[in-house]
Amino acid sequence: MNSYVKLAWRNLWRNKRRTIITSASVFFGVVLSSFVRSMEEGSYAQYIQCIVNSYTGFIQIHKKGYWDDKVINNSFELTPSILSVLKGNKNITNYSPRFETFCLASTEDMTKGVMIFGIDPKLEDKITNISGKLKQGHYLKENDNGVILSSALAKFLKLGVKDTLVLIGQGYHGISAAGKYPVRGIIKHPSPELDRSLVAMEIKHCQELFSAPGMLTSMAIMVHENSETAATKKMLQRKLSGSLEVMDWKEMNELLLKQIESDRAGGVITIDILYLIIAFGIFGTIVMMMAERKKEFGMMIAVGMQKQKLMLVVLLETIFIGMLGAITGIMGSIPVLAYYYYHPIPFTGQAAQMMLDMGFPPVMFFSLDPMIYFKQALTIFIFTLIIGIYPVWNVKKLQVANALHY
Repeated sequence: MNSYVKLAWRNLWRNKRRTIITSASVFFGVVLSSFVRSMEEGSYAQYIQCIVNSYTGFIQIHKKGYWDDKVINNSFELTPSILSVLKGNKNITNYSPRFETFCLASTEDMTKGVMIFGIDPKLEDKITNISGKLKQGHYLKENDNGVILSSALAKFLKLGVKDTLVLIGQGYHGISAAGKYPVRGIIKHPSPELDRSLVAMEIKHCQELFSAPGMLTSMAIMVHENSETAATKKMLQRKLSGSLEVMDWKEMNELLLKQIESDRAGGVITIDILYLIIAFGIFGTIVMMMAERKKEFGMMIAVGMQKQKLMLVVLLETIFIGMLGAITGIMGSIPVLAYYYYHPIPFTGQAAQMMLDMGFPPVMFFSLDPMIYFKQALTIFIFTLIIGIYPVWNVKKLQVANALHY
């Protein structure tokens, strides 16, 4: 067997230009398909990161039934045992208690239904970076009795920093809730829906307004990276009481995931067409290689080499070409993807505006996940092996007399 391997390897380098051209078709196939897949997966990862960092976090704890019926009567008490579980898990990097509800916001001339976002200013800022979204005024301090408004809501209510906002609603177990709060700052939230309705306030003042001291509607939790989400969720489900539910970002963003899956299905069709083009490109170079070597094969059989052994050598040559193209393709993909990972492609014009309206940055991101180029290299290599059936079949059907006169 070793002698056939050596013979196949030496055959490749008897005509370097032919070998390089054939391997190059595999190389460019790997680089091109890796580029397309990296662009898709990088964009999906960025969308998910935007959603997680702008509102939900990776995991949330609620009272059972809250997610389907978001009323403050479905709230739970923050106990030392819950905090102990959160502090005791090394995967959890940050957590933020929240008290969320809806009420009416009123000014002298305008009234609008708004979302109240009661937060611990320091803890919440580590998750959603609200202070980084400030356009006017300043961020909330501990025990601050003011509010932060989203920009579209402030524009609708015609409010600015230092103006007063009146909140009217229903408190815990039906108690009336009403209060006046000075506007400390105005933020531009990336989510258009939240930018039209968000009022953030310090959680203790929020609980006091709605007569629910010590109660929470949710606890948002961050972990180091998404791969730790599933294990952390299982641990929380095991250790927290049965009246609480633990949901990950996938359960809280089902619509986004369906959109991504739908888009990914469209991407599969695109990448399949790309594979088809690449496969025909490789097949074309193999056909030309076989045509060039037809007389050579005829002479080898004429001087006594068995067809089965020649078929094995030709198959080994195809394997070497595929491996050479796949390995160099991986080596070529890494710098290309790394460049676009650190220099993402910006959108312009209507495409950029559409992305901003959806709450996403107008940039095409790329992924550097090694599995992307390894999978593409393996796929193109398998295509090459399938195409390698042609030269083997060609040698099997070879007529020596015809080949010698070719």
